[in-house]
Amino acid sequence: MQNRLTVSLLQTNPAWKDTGKNLLDIENKLLEISSETDLVLLPEMFATGFVTDPADVAETMEGMTVHWLQKMAKTKQVALAGSLPIKVANHCFNRFVFAAPSGKISFYDKRHLFAFAGEDQHYTPGAAPLAITYKGWKLAPFVCYDLRFPVWSRNTNAYDVCLYVANWPSVRIDAWNALLKARAIENTSYCIGVNRVGKDGANLMYSGHSQVLGPLGEILQKAPEEKEALLTVELRKDHLVKTRKEFPFLADRDIFQIE
Repeated sequence: MQNRLTVSLLQTNPAWKDTGKNLLDIENKLLEISSETDLVLLPEMFATGFVTDPADVAETMEGMTVHWLQKMAKTKQVALAGSLPIKVANHCFNRFVFAAPSGKISFYDKRHLFAFAGEDQHYTPGAAPLAITYKGWKLAPFVCYDLRFPVWSRNTNAYDVCLYVANWPSVRIDAWNALLKARAIENTSYCIGVNRVGKDGANLMYSGHSQVLGPLGEILQKAPEEKEALLTVELRKDHLVKTRKEFPFLADRDIFQIE
């Protein structure tokens, strides 16, 4: 088990539907990450921006972006993760893809589709949560709108860190800040939220607020507003274990089954 996990967050301003440009931009930003970094997190739909109708940008798991994630993870010897539109037969998923340094891929499909913007008209919701074990840490990935649903995010499988990748607009940024804090507190877990900045092709503005919170809801680091940023933080398993021992709130959580 690795006691320390160093995580870097890339708060980016993706070009609208320009996968090649966005991957090159991120590749250049990866030159700046610390050699101590274990995991790099990218925003939701980091290669395209938040596209509700993915007909002209969706890829398969054998496509360019997944191969790029694997290549970068191997080259940098870090895990690299973010979401992208993925086609599977007649379905499309907003899929969180986690590429380990070995090249192994794990994925989670966004459960809660943002009907307010029509995402539910073009994507299929995910069916199951996921826990990724990486360097002795258990990571629970979620995508954007999932953040609003505490039952789905509930720490029922003893995860250490919940990860939220998002395109969360400025107009609702207060909710983003409040809900990340709530998820950390109620799950006695590290909580990481990675958001984008800039304006997208739907004329929505994004102000970032990417951040890392400790298991009592304390902000460990927060990115500057309205500009691209690289944020790096060290998580400590001994601190998490000590906090859960001192405040054993998870032992009193409700037992339930999601249907």
